[in-house]
Amino acid sequence: MPAAFDGALDSGLTDLGVELSRADRAAIEGHVRLLLAWNAAINLTAIRHPADVALGHVVDSLTALPLLRKRGVDRFIDLGSGGGFPGLPLAIALPAARALLVESVAKKVRFLDTVADAVELGGRVETYPGRAETLARDPIHRERWPAVTARAVASLAGVAELAFPLLEPGGIVVAWKRGDIDAELAAAQRALAPLGGGTLDTRAVAVRSLRGHVLVLIRKDGRTPDAFPRDPARRRRSPW
Repeated sequence: MPAAFDGALDSGLTDLGVELSRADRAAIEGHVRLLLAWNAAINLTAIRHPADVALGHVVDSLTALPLLRKRGVDRFIDLGSGGGFPGLPLAIALPAARALLVESVAKKVRFLDTVADAVELGGRVETYPGRAETLARDPIHRERWPAVTARAVASLAGVAELAFPLLEPGGIVVAWKRGDIDAELAAAQRALAPLGGGTLDTRAVAVRSLRGHVLVLIRKDGRTPDAFPRDPARRRRSPW
């Protein structure tokens, strides 16, 4: 990777107080190389310069790493993984015992599988080629996971409705947001009680070059009723 990539990554990791092993860094670089190589064919990202990918995707993804490490999370579901952010960098850096990347677009699933094989994530990273609503109906996954991540997926209320059926009581959602999110926070707060109860917390991102970015932590308290998540059409008709 060019020196600009290394510089941007080093700066962001320093701000986060995070160190990566040589092997983890090589795996992340391998992911980015494949992202840039595949991007022209399947449009995985609008960010094309390696240094911008380092900051805007890799470092942004890793802003959740200290929180997940502090909670001892080593298994998580990533909703709408797309080009693999935040799921792949987090799976590499935790290191995750198991990460399930949920993506409904088949060509993106092929990309994620290719990356996982290429950077030797072995059986630790799996893909689910479908929608979160379908996954949430599977008793193998329903209320079985300690954490769900979601970056550029939906509104906070929408994320909560998709994630809570997959979370075990006491589990957390980590959602990436930026800008004015007051209306989203209010809607998400209204959604929590029907979904099983929980709390919302926002954390400003410590990276100087990501000013205005926040992580929203949503903790689930109780069981989620079987009626959730609703299908997309019903969610559109009756937003929180």
